[in-house]
Amino acid sequence: MTIYSHIKTSIAEGERLLAVLIDPDKTELNTIEGIVTKINQSIATHIFVGGSEVGEGVTETIVKAIKQHTELPVILFPGDVTQITDKADGILFLSLISGRNPDYLIGKHVEAVSKLTKTQLEVLPTGYILIENGKQTAVERVSNTKPLVRSNIQQIVDTAKAGELLGMKLIYLEAGSGATHPIEPEIISAVKQELNIPLIVGGGIRTKEQLEAAYKAGADLVVIGTAFENNQHFFEQIKL
Repeated sequence: MTIYSHIKTSIAEGERLLAVLIDPDKTELNTIEGIVTKINQSIATHIFVGGSEVGEGVTETIVKAIKQHTELPVILFPGDVTQITDKADGILFLSLISGRNPDYLIGKHVEAVSKLTKTQLEVLPTGYILIENGKQTAVERVSNTKPLVRSNIQQIVDTAKAGELLGMKLIYLEAGSGATHPIEPEIISAVKQELNIPLIVGGGIRTKEQLEAAYKAGADLVVIGTAFENNQHFFEQIKL
């Protein structure tokens, strides 16, 4: 079964999906075994790997190390084409539809094709929507785009729906790495009501309560950072 088919089947069966995001730029190689061991002991269903600013070759090294310690699907969450590696299982083919920088709408994707066609990666077209959270994120800085304003829920909904109508298979609502607070339930709920494709939500989720709120509002797959590893209380709450 493909990664996407499994996601859709799991959602249909009422399963809550959880991905832990590992940023190669912020993760030491010698810590991978410990991190992945904790992920395996948790309710996580997927591992995402990527970041906004990662050196060439670093992602592949981290992915290879992760694969040695888990059977969970490892999916690339790339900030640039240099992060593509065939050592992973799939890739979120992210189009930053909240911004208007052509490089991140289509330019980087064209550049990536020559690499992707040489891999067996499952490509998951994903409409990526950055929502402001009170501070500038790495995505905003690197992509030179502005996030959507939280108070304009209709614009967020319309952007997400436009992504679906363009043929995206997933929509990803992102508050950004280190967000001061997660995306509000009312935003998640409003977007979910209009979509017929899976909804991913990430950024700023640091507690079980925030995780539950995202699911209750309609998130199909929630993404948390490796901050969970440093918060033993949170980790204990999401253990199997």
